[in-house]
Amino acid sequence: MLRRTLPRALSSASSLHGVPLDATSINANVRAAEYAVRGNVLERSMELQRRMAAGEMLPFKKFVPCNIGNPHALLQLPLSFHRDVLALCISPHLANDHPSTFNTDAVERAQKYATDMGGGVGSYTNSQGILAVREEIAAFIAERDGHPAYADRIYLTNGASEGVRMLLTCLLRGGELRDGLLTPIPQYPLYSASLTLLGGTLVPYHLNESGDWGVQMENLAEALATARGNGVEVRGIAVINPGNPTGNILAEGQIKDIIQMAVDNKLVILADEVYQSNIWKEGASFSSFKKVACDMGYNGEDGDERLQLVSFHSTSKGYFGECGLRGGYMELHGIGPEVRAELYKLASLSLCSNTIGQLAMGMMVNPPRPGDPSYQTFEKERGDILSSLRRRSMMVHKALNEMEGITCNKADGALYAFPRIRLSNKAKEAAADKGIPTDEYYCLKILDETGIILVPGSGFGQEEGTLHFRTTFLPSEDTMEETLKILASAHAKFMDDHRD
Repeated sequence: MLRRTLPRALSSASSLHGVPLDATSINANVRAAEYAVRGNVLERSMELQRRMAAGEMLPFKKFVPCNIGNPHALLQLPLSFHRDVLALCISPHLANDHPSTFNTDAVERAQKYATDMGGGVGSYTNSQGILAVREEIAAFIAERDGHPAYADRIYLTNGASEGVRMLLTCLLRGGELRDGLLTPIPQYPLYSASLTLLGGTLVPYHLNESGDWGVQMENLAEALATARGNGVEVRGIAVINPGNPTGNILAEGQIKDIIQMAVDNKLVILADEVYQSNIWKEGASFSSFKKVACDMGYNGEDGDERLQLVSFHSTSKGYFGECGLRGGYMELHGIGPEVRAELYKLASLSLCSNTIGQLAMGMMVNPPRPGDPSYQTFEKERGDILSSLRRRSMMVHKALNEMEGITCNKADGALYAFPRIRLSNKAKEAAADKGIPTDEYYCLKILDETGIILVPGSGFGQEEGTLHFRTTFLPSEDTMEETLKILASAHAKFMDDHRD
């Protein structure tokens, strides 16, 4: 019988150096990365949900997940046209089996996508994404901004988050190089977690809470100079507009200042613009970094790399709210063909983003138009969602500011409020005894009392000496009103229980 034996040297090396995958040998960057939106408070809520499911009586009857921008989980209804087209793309026979169910424009759109894909939704697409969808996105950008956009500069991704990670993977060189990214504080923890995973350095620039969370250019310049003075090679700047978690909207003047600073300092701008349809402030409007850059003369054509800008968008927010479909894109501006080719290679490692998400993105940027059979229904559904979100943003702002020790700026945009909470020394000492941040202690107490799931401000970053939490205003209006009353009562109890 033939026996196969390892060479002695290899066998010896394996016994000396074999390392199983466990908590001590896992990549240290993975262990160090934190993502507060799904952190300790959510873990506690899942534990409580298991206990409730097992029959244990808790002080509340239901959970209200205000921790994450997940509209459909909070019963926002999907848009009829978009779901009809997806149904027809997945099951084309439905058009013949139920001809009276679908409007002709939905059938025609599904047939067009089927032709564009060739093999249907179960087939791989081009790694950059379906060309016809990228052309729809380019047309949307050109109509929005009044400047040309090109399909070959657009990459379809599994949500905007994947695009951010792809871009940072190319931007941060790793090794002994200390590459960093200017990141707003507070920030969406995708940025801090991705920087940790990729070995980058987070360079914080603090937004001004007393100035409606605006960007102060002197703070930005100081953060850049300090980082470079400490040996960090700052490669880019992340900007979230409208802001998450802050809800601020950048005026065009602020955008111009940031663009010029990026040009002067050779920084790549990462423009996270996934909330561009969520504008609540009366008279305010959204201006994209791409539009302002082109207005300033930075047209981004090949050979013009004075400004390098990457913009991100998603199907998850706005009035669409299709988080689970994982549709997103990034548009490159002023990024040369060599880098575009490397990004294509990076996209190819996953073969392609999911086809359902790609089609959802196409429909989001190219909805029914006036005169189309589905237009009136689409406009009503879209208008109802946005007007209700506006009312809820005002409801949350008013209720939070009536609670003891809480102040909250208006959410001019996006889907969140980020109130500041002023807690007693007794509360801070109780948190310290448990070894957790004070705002996390507060959120855990509110959860245990009410079932309302909030996110501690420490997970987003905050000015030293301040405490915050983030809440969405995505629950339905009736639920939101009831939730705010319950939160007010629990907050009052917390303040009474922790008086010095």
